[in-house]
Amino acid sequence: MALKETPSQTAGPFVHIGTMPAVAGLKTTHTGPDNILARDGALGERIRIEGLIYDGAGALVKDALVEIWQANANGQYGSNDFSGFGRAATDFETGLFFFETVKPGRAPYRDGRMQAPHVALTIFARGINIHLQTRLYFSDEANAADPVLQLVGAPELVATLIAKRNVDRPLYRFDIHLQGDRETVFFDL
Repeated sequence: MALKETPSQTAGPFVHIGTMPAVAGLKTTHTGPDNILARDGALGERIRIEGLIYDGAGALVKDALVEIWQANANGQYGSNDFSGFGRAATDFETGLFFFETVKPGRAPYRDGRMQAPHVALTIFARGINIHLQTRLYFSDEANAADPVLQLVGAPELVATLIAKRNVDRPLYRFDIHLQGDRETVFFDL
């Protein structure tokens, strides 16, 4: 007897219970917030990344989960001083997600060319069968030679991947649009 494939499901309304139980109001033994990556001993410029997620109709998605993976300030992944992985839930009231981290350094692409500093993001939300993957680049960096952005090509598409730096403090704003005219570029990895 051949087994049938299990039907796919969206992340649904219970994604926080399984992945971030404290956010869902459940008791947990976890000791710290998953969205604070810049802990004591981490080298580099401390920054905050924040944003909102919008659905295809332009409404805020207030029950999403965002994961990030990034290099440390020297362009290395998974170093002793900095894990590079974080997870944040959007605020159920405002829809805001944020990370306190360090600005990543340049890391090599698979062919050896250097990439612009970036953060990889994975988005889980209602109505999404398979998580979405994108990247965040920094508005105050030289991004033009980045091999991934060169694959994206069109300037209006590249613009959806650029986080804007606040002039008053080390804050980068990165809003994600799941569909529509301003849809963020997502990658099929």
